[in-house]
Formats: sequence, C-alpha cells, structure tokens
Amino acid sequence: MPKIDKNVYASGIRFECTGCGECCKARGGYDYVYVTLDERRRLARHLKLNTTAFTKTYCAKANGQFHLRDPQNDCLFLNGVRCTVYAARPQQCRTWPFWPANMKRRVWEEEVKPGCPGIGVGRLHTPGEIEATLKKEQQRERETFAQLLGLSR
Repeated sequence: MPKIDKNVYASGIRFECTGCGECCKARGGYDYVYVTLDERRRLARHLKLNTTAFTKTYCAKANGQFHLRDPQNDCLFLNGVRCTVYAARPQQCRTWPFWPANMKRRVWEEEVKPGCPGIGVGRLHTPGEIEATLKKEQQRERETFAQLLGLSR
C-alpha cells in the first residue's frame, strides 16, 4: 500500500469534476480500472446486458482480478470527453482524485494537479472527508490483495 502524505490534504482540497475526461485517459502506471462483481453487475444493467455478456465484452483479468479491457488505451466508455456510463461507474472512478497512490506530494504536485482541471476549483473537501474516502479505497485495495493471495472468498 502506498504511504499517504497527510500534508497533501491537511487543509482540505478544492475539487469539482469538470467533465473533461482527463482522468479517463491512459497514462503510465494508472492502467487498470478494477471492477468488482457488484460493479460489473451495475455496469451490465446500465448497458442492458447480463453480467456474463458485459464481462466477456468489456473486461479482462490480471492477477486474478477483473478490470476494464485495453488498459493501455483510454477508457472504453469515454466518448470524446464524456463518460457514457457515469451513473454506473466503478468506485475507483467515483473516488478520483482521492486515491491513496495520489496522496504523495510528488505524485500530487507533478501528476495529479497538472492533469486535472478540477483540482483547486469547486467545494472544499475536508481532511475528514478525504480520510474517509482514502480508507474506503485502502479497504478495497486490501480486499483485492487478499483475493489475489487466495485469502478471501
């Protein structure tokens, strides 16, 4: 798990999604959008498919975990700058930019802030709100890791 630098969000962070689609574009180490079974079900319903058809069409597996296909390319559901599955998007997408991996000073200053026009605008997310989101993401990461090791159902 990445070490979080609480100084990144000690005063809170102003953020509002601008709908630019930049977070949906492939870049470097941010390749996989992992999807749980519940998320695959929700996305399938949104697209009026059954879960098996959705998974076969839109997902691949890496290290025992399902993710959206073609991680080296922009998200499959990005149409121009708009997410075509926004209402059903995975948790990983819902919690951007408040990911544990983003909460390192260098990553935040050199990668996240310059690439996201929603940083610095909109409402102030308090340190407490950010902590709660980070905890949810860390829990999801732990569960994913446990599944990879075969330690959970």
